[in-house]
Amino acid sequence: MTHTYQITGMTCSGCEAKVKSGLLTVPDITSVEVSASTNTGTISMSKHVSLSDLQKAISEKGNYKISVVDDHIDKVEQNKSWFTTYRPIFLIFIYIFSITLFIQVTHQQFDPMQWMRHFMAGFFIVFSFFKMLDLKAFAETYSMYDVIAKRIPVWGYLYAFLELGLGIAYLVDFYPLVTNIVTFVVMSVSIIGVLQSVLNKKKIQCACLGAVFNLPMSTVTIIEDALMILMAGVMIVQFI
Repeated sequence: MTHTYQITGMTCSGCEAKVKSGLLTVPDITSVEVSASTNTGTISMSKHVSLSDLQKAISEKGNYKISVVDDHIDKVEQNKSWFTTYRPIFLIFIYIFSITLFIQVTHQQFDPMQWMRHFMAGFFIVFSFFKMLDLKAFAETYSMYDVIAKRIPVWGYLYAFLELGLGIAYLVDFYPLVTNIVTFVVMSVSIIGVLQSVLNKKKIQCACLGAVFNLPMSTVTIIEDALMILMAGVMIVQFI
């Protein structure tokens, strides 16, 4: 994956060489191109490297600062088709949808409420799994657009565990009314940052599948969050 960053403090070719050499010492970074004239750096990496690790590497070389920019998006992903880019999400959706539907086939009558409960359980458990693979990277990416994580960075870490907890709660049918209310509130807050990013046309990475897949923020993320809000709302109405 390749990302573009803003790097300040470079004034000459010597600075460029220092920053480049510092970044190349970071594990998993494969290539680096920096420019003092544009204050940018294009970094290729075999897997996600946190911003703090990048900053530490260049701080050892001088008074340089690195930060993300709005076009912080994998250039390789830009050349892919829309379906290819979002294929991981669609495959996960199809798997969860199919498995939960097969569960209903074993019953004499289709129970839509039970199907939605199982679907949401699978959704939250699977999505939290991908976030847990690199929790730190997810939290940093999430803080780029989520309204709470921007102000309280630890919320990114807590959110992944909250998703896992909601998945388990749906799976065992734990206090269903409370579970659905929590889901409705959490996802409603979460979608605010997503809407802001999409409407402002910010090209940033979506953290729905953690840092494993470099998925750009788009209407797909809005639909994903809105679906959870809708299902939670329907089930809340059933209990009231």
